[in-house]
Amino acid sequence: MDNAIAHAGTPLAPATANLSPLTAMPAKAKLMLGAGIAGLAAVVVALAMWGQKGDYKVLYANLSEKDGGAIIAQLSQMNIPYRYADGGNAILVPAAQVFDARLKLASAGLPKGSVVGFELMDNARFGQTQFQERLTFQRGLEGELTRSIGALGSVQAARVHLALPNQNGFFREQQKPSASVLLTLYPGRTLDRTQIAGIVHLVSSSVPELNPKAVSVLDQTGALLSGAAEPISGQGLDAQQLQYVAQVEAGYVKRVIDILEPVVGRDNLRATVTADIDFSQSEATSESFKPNQGNEPAAVRSLQTSESGSTAQTAPSGVPGATSNQPPLPATAPLTGASAPLHTAAAGTVAGGGNQRRDNVTNYEVDKTVRVTRNATGNVKRLAAAVVVNHRVTVAANGKTTSTPLSNDEVEKLTALVQESIGFSKERGDSVKLINAPFRVEAAPKAADALPLWQQDWLIDALRAGATPAALALVALMIVFALVRPALRAAGVAAPARDARLHVVADEPLRRPGPAPALEAPRSNEHLEGARTIAKQNPAAVAGIVREWVNGEAS
Repeated sequence: MDNAIAHAGTPLAPATANLSPLTAMPAKAKLMLGAGIAGLAAVVVALAMWGQKGDYKVLYANLSEKDGGAIIAQLSQMNIPYRYADGGNAILVPAAQVFDARLKLASAGLPKGSVVGFELMDNARFGQTQFQERLTFQRGLEGELTRSIGALGSVQAARVHLALPNQNGFFREQQKPSASVLLTLYPGRTLDRTQIAGIVHLVSSSVPELNPKAVSVLDQTGALLSGAAEPISGQGLDAQQLQYVAQVEAGYVKRVIDILEPVVGRDNLRATVTADIDFSQSEATSESFKPNQGNEPAAVRSLQTSESGSTAQTAPSGVPGATSNQPPLPATAPLTGASAPLHTAAAGTVAGGGNQRRDNVTNYEVDKTVRVTRNATGNVKRLAAAVVVNHRVTVAANGKTTSTPLSNDEVEKLTALVQESIGFSKERGDSVKLINAPFRVEAAPKAADALPLWQQDWLIDALRAGATPAALALVALMIVFALVRPALRAAGVAAPARDARLHVVADEPLRRPGPAPALEAPRSNEHLEGARTIAKQNPAAVAGIVREWVNGEAS
């Protein structure tokens, strides 16, 4: 009977020992453990999503579609991640790459700005007034002209302003349109007269009844380019002449630098040359006459001879007859030699009186020389050069640098080189001034002058980037200590009590069957209270028992 009871009670201990610890936990501990696990899972998911998203900031906002597409293409080439915001009106990039991306895009000329043309007419609204329609047409025309001018190689950006007055029925009272063009040129590039004239005629030909003289073209410095043909008041030089002066001065400066750099070093001199250019135009005409001197015969230009004479009446004389009654012979005058007498009296006559006159005028050729002299424009009237040379800098073996001034002999030699390089002329009034002075080196900012550590950009960005993970980690710790840990403690307390109860049941001797034994509930309560007391007095031992029970090592 005892054996039967023993065999019947033997399977009871293993079945009870294999009970799951979760089933032994109280309902409240189970709820706390489930909530803790769910909270930790939510924290892990949030961290994963934040790691994929990162901290993005706005790169550019309110961009046109053309600029937005160009910027996205450039960002793709630079391998910079980007996102959209505000329905595609803003482009976002990682916060650490915002400034770098802006500088790189600026070097590529982006964004160019939104320029609209006649596509504005495609979105014409029903019921718009005549003024709105005319204003839309004007904006479209300005945009088309801006696009055309911006296609030039030297033009970086352009803006066109049109003044189109209202036309009325009176022709005499109608005002003529006008236009203004503002150009932004690339650094180091200029426009010549033909290009400026092309821009003027492009604008004037695009607007009806627009006179080319009513088109003003300016550059980014505010200089008027369209009036380059007319001298600038107060200076007497037009834009082309000013550009020529700048080229001449730049050429002389390059000569000075090329001759002195191999001697003093690349960054050890500064030079400037001022050229006085004569753009005046003069024309002189001179005539010189050569007198007829020497043994060479002079050339006769013209000869004029004039003779005149008169005779008095004479009374008949001599023997009457046929001879005395004959008329006198005609007078003859030879070209050369003595002239014949005007009247020859007959023999036996007596001259009663008379006079005779002869004039000869001879004109000779006179030698004459005519000279016409035109002076060339753009001649150099005077040059003035100023050169500053740094002290000689030497570096010692220990890395210490020392600067020493140049000697007077060296300064004179350098001055002579500058004079020869620019073609110095004392008669022209040129001047060259070369001095030796130490160059001032700007000191690097000290650490004290820098911003405090808590105001540094990199620290602020790092804090912003780590704020979200830190907050999520703090939430995870709160979940662990507020939910998971108490639930595990409750499970650890229930397991030792159960093991103690099982051990007590297993070690208790079997009673023989007899009359209906009474229930021993109070004794079970005593065992449970004993297990609780043991857990309170020696929690480490109880934790070890629970750990062995969980790992399946309990005997």
